[in-house]
Amino acid sequence: MSTVMNPPQPPRVEPKPQLVAMADASLLEDKVPQHLKASAATAGLAFVLCLLFVVLSVRPLWHTDLWGHLAYGRWIAGAKAAPAAEPLMPLAKGVPFVDTAWLSQVIGFETMNRLGVSSLTFLYSASITAMATMLLWLGYRRSQSAGIALAGVGLWFWACWQHLSIMRPQLAGMLCFTLLLTLMTSRQRRSWHWLAVPALFAAWANLHGSFIVGLLLLAGLAAGRAIDLMVRCGEFRAVQRDSYVRRYVMLLELAAAAVLLNPYGLRLYAEVLSVANNSNVQELTEWAPLQLRMVQGQATAVVALLLIVLYRLSRRRVTSAEVLLLFGFGAAALWSSRMLVWWIPLAVTFGMQHASAVWHARFAPLEGRVPVVCNGRWSVIIVGLVWISFAFTPFGSRLLHGREGKVEQMVSHQTPLAVTQHLKKLAEQNRLPRGQTFNTYEWGDYLLWAGPPQLKVFLASHVHLVPREVWNDYIAISDGASGWEEMLDRYGVNLIAVDEATYSGLIARLRENENWRQSYSDNVGAVYIRRKAI
Repeated sequence: MSTVMNPPQPPRVEPKPQLVAMADASLLEDKVPQHLKASAATAGLAFVLCLLFVVLSVRPLWHTDLWGHLAYGRWIAGAKAAPAAEPLMPLAKGVPFVDTAWLSQVIGFETMNRLGVSSLTFLYSASITAMATMLLWLGYRRSQSAGIALAGVGLWFWACWQHLSIMRPQLAGMLCFTLLLTLMTSRQRRSWHWLAVPALFAAWANLHGSFIVGLLLLAGLAAGRAIDLMVRCGEFRAVQRDSYVRRYVMLLELAAAAVLLNPYGLRLYAEVLSVANNSNVQELTEWAPLQLRMVQGQATAVVALLLIVLYRLSRRRVTSAEVLLLFGFGAAALWSSRMLVWWIPLAVTFGMQHASAVWHARFAPLEGRVPVVCNGRWSVIIVGLVWISFAFTPFGSRLLHGREGKVEQMVSHQTPLAVTQHLKKLAEQNRLPRGQTFNTYEWGDYLLWAGPPQLKVFLASHVHLVPREVWNDYIAISDGASGWEEMLDRYGVNLIAVDEATYSGLIARLRENENWRQSYSDNVGAVYIRRKAI
């Protein structure tokens, strides 16, 4: 038997791995539309805005106006109609009431009722961030300098902080004003402005009574343009033919007509003008004339000095509209510090324009600038920043994770939470004294919102609705003036709830008075009950 041997096989050679060349990332096609591409500077500004949004979102809500407006919103939602007379303060019962902020109040109430307290912090931070975004855009668009834009917004934030720190319908008015200023200072006239401006005023008239300043802005732009043409051409015919003058005048007419789309009609105009002249309102600190001893007065002085320097150095032509608006709104701010919130955006906007002219004329000529490079990568980064900042807010946490923060952490420490809980406990036990309650007006709003329904609040932030005599008596009782006990007797007051910080003198008098006993006290305030109810 023969054996067949297989021939030896040659060793197997493994194929060498082929090196695959990786694509150069820089050669990838940027498919983001051109109008959505952003620059590195824009991304930097977006980061600042997102940081501002997060910081404001975790700031506690102030304890005054907000809660009263929510109480009015609750009443309107229940009645399904705007009030014709004061519905919440017994001492102002029957007083005609034109609610200039009814829509803001309903929006605030419905938002909180459905989404919780964190939704209010979101509305608050989003409103301020939106205003800052528009002012940044105005400054950066004209100057192409992130530094100038940030400096302008920083000055606006500093000077207006006293009013920005409180969430109330005025924020909606400030947002509308900033949007109108953005539209009217646009370099291009858009056909959709003819619809946007009347729609803006129709909403503004129901959100807050400050729509009047918007009408004054349009009037100032029209008058300023007309003056420039008269000086330049020397004849009124040039004013009649000018398309800008006609545009401003027609927008003013459309806006004034759109304001009438409110539950009160023409009465709204009269109400807005009467509130500012109300003697009760004029005694409030925030309505007092602007003074240098105020922080906002000092900030205004800094802004005014910077404007003087910029106008002196700038080669940019000064328009009559700038002069009319700055001096007109500036005089109003000197008369009442609350008018400052309308002057500062104008001053900052015009200031950034002249700062840009000075900067490019002296330090960075336009012809020597490197073109701004925009690409889709920075757009993606901006979207990521916005999403991350939202997720870090209390409202974002609630929507994404279902976790609602504690109310105590989202309201200021001056909010009478414990005092209100004590009053509700007395009401549940049928031990809440009948009759009128005397309270500090700073607490009146929260007591209207969260206090027991049978509590008769003496005063809240709508001080223009109470008779002058009631206001004078409130001041006298708060100061512990002569006859303060007789005044309390006359109003049938059996319950007093006051804050410790502002009314320590009155609390000391009550502590020493044998007719009153302390029912509750903490480091925020105290509650006193009359020993023998009247």
